[in-house]
Amino acid sequence: MILLYTEHISERLNYICHFILREQLGITYTITTQKPETEESSIFIINYSNQSIAAAKIIIRPQGLLFEQDIKPQNINCDQKENRVILFKTENDDLGFDLFSATFYLISRYEEYLPHQKDEYGRYDFKESIAYKNGFLKLPLVNIWIELLASEIKKHHPECQMYRPPFKTIVSYDIDMAWSYKNKGILRNIGGFIRKPSIERLKVLWRIRKDPFDSFDLMDTQNQKNKFETIYFFLVAKSLGEYDKNISPSNQSMRKLINQKASRYNIGLHPSWKSNSNPLLLNEEKKQLERISKKAITNSRQHYIKLNLPETYRKLIKNEINNDFSMGYGNINGFRASAASSFFWFDLKENKTTSLRLYPFCFMDATSHYSLNQSAEEGSQELFYFKNICQQYDGLFISIFHNNIIGDEKTFKGWKETYLKFIVFIVR
Repeated sequence: MILLYTEHISERLNYICHFILREQLGITYTITTQKPETEESSIFIINYSNQSIAAAKIIIRPQGLLFEQDIKPQNINCDQKENRVILFKTENDDLGFDLFSATFYLISRYEEYLPHQKDEYGRYDFKESIAYKNGFLKLPLVNIWIELLASEIKKHHPECQMYRPPFKTIVSYDIDMAWSYKNKGILRNIGGFIRKPSIERLKVLWRIRKDPFDSFDLMDTQNQKNKFETIYFFLVAKSLGEYDKNISPSNQSMRKLINQKASRYNIGLHPSWKSNSNPLLLNEEKKQLERISKKAITNSRQHYIKLNLPETYRKLIKNEINNDFSMGYGNINGFRASAASSFFWFDLKENKTTSLRLYPFCFMDATSHYSLNQSAEEGSQELFYFKNICQQYDGLFISIFHNNIIGDEKTFKGWKETYLKFIVFIVR
């Protein structure tokens, strides 16, 4: 049992204490504004105030962020302490920084509510982030800080029982375009052939050759053989667009594919690009996927990681999505929220904890190939780095693979081998 003393209790403080102390450390705690009456209190006390509490074992000086209700630029004071990046630097306390404010700032994505530049797709540009500017984008800094707090608690309170969530891997697949040539219909194939004549297209359509994007048997073999947690996200836009080029959800082969995956694995919606400008489409696509899969759809990941706060998440909640897997960047690999753990989304504008749980990813094969122009070998090195760093800090590692990239398309040479090597690595 831990008693956290503070001069003020707020929604933000309740939220971050639940995440750090309860979810990440498994500690039973109470937040109080009543100063302990005796200096010899038998309860372990964390003093989160500027008051003097003689019985406190750990002192963390608050910098004010958690007691505000508005959104404004913050004096973050990014610094280094004992080779560790810290935010909201403090003096005369035990950690040297306000861990609660720092963690809240990062996982609430506070900076994304402030004025910022968008990238070419109208998304928050990673170059605007404090993590990128200060060189910790590739570190699960929140998990590192929580380990620091756990060590500090153990130092003063060796008998304290803490439970750390074990390291976990989720292999996820985005199915943007199930097949390169098959099941596209006559008109799309004729148009594709006119734009780019291909003998391969003809061989696939004549059933002489396997479609190069068809890696579903490969994925099934690995999923069934190794029994790791798997989730598929399907793009089921009804009409084609510049960024929505999926196989029609009315196509029988596509429906069969979805049904097969839904019978074996978790699945989720990959909301179309158009759904960002037409909110009604999100509901239509969700219902469409539910009809095909015969499952309630409560998981999602934004197509192209088209994520804008708070609008995107509010729309998901309105459509009864409980878990979102979009917390990452579409054009660089790394930790967007500096966390390798899932957490509930805190709506800063409403100043409240929501029912939507976020599952951050830190590696995507498409990002390596398209945005970073990495070879399969270079992408492999980064993939293994992120898996190892998440495991080092008992985090959650979510990777994203695309069926076309780990298929037989020559453009993606080496990626199938990278995928297979990675699967062997995570299950050994």
